[in-house]
Amino acid sequence: MNNEPILRRKIYQEVVDRLVQRIRAGEWRPGDQLPSERDLMDSYGVGRPAVREALQDLARSGIVEITHGERARVVVPTADLLIEQIAGGAQHMLRMEPGMLEHLKDARVFLEAGLCKMAAQKATPADRERLLARWEAHHAALDEMDQFLHRDMLFHREIASISGNPIFPSIVEALFNWAGEYYQNIVRAPGSEQLTLAEHRRIYEAIATGDGDGAAQAMRDHLLRANVLYRQDETQTSR
Repeated sequence: MNNEPILRRKIYQEVVDRLVQRIRAGEWRPGDQLPSERDLMDSYGVGRPAVREALQDLARSGIVEITHGERARVVVPTADLLIEQIAGGAQHMLRMEPGMLEHLKDARVFLEAGLCKMAAQKATPADRERLLARWEAHHAALDEMDQFLHRDMLFHREIASISGNPIFPSIVEALFNWAGEYYQNIVRAPGSEQLTLAEHRRIYEAIATGDGDGAAQAMRDHLLRANVLYRQDETQTSR
């Protein structure tokens, strides 16, 4: 016998469920606006707070987009948007949970080495051209640290994009950004910018020549070298 108590749902959750059902049924398509808050209040017999909380919940889930002064609009959830929803929690976890940064770094090595091997196997001439352009843009930002960091991420994301799977680039960017506060001090270390560029160049060349194992190893070497510096930076920060 199930003796668990029956939980009372909040009114806004019922509104969320009904709106989601109507969206999934095709009543509103991507790009369509939902009815006004007043119309939703009248339709469901609820107050404005319940409607607003329901719409905010849908926005957090990436189902609708809310723009000030306009009605909520249905959108197609993307991997970028969905992963962005958990960014704050992920960064909090890294700060609060001892050892979690190590797990994140291990995940990056495993994922990105595999993506490099895949990229070497799948890259078209156009893919190789775009990746080289990313490297050149990264090199051009040597004297602009904020841009250098951003273009570093774009190089890694471009490799993931070659897979053809839109989830991989989003995950790669998220892992890069979640560890960003630790990463900045590493990249600013004397000589590290040139070393990063040289490592990226080796990764690019292995991918461009179709050397999957070489590309994977070059990425492992790159990330593991950075991981050592992560640990050194963490030790210095904790003193």
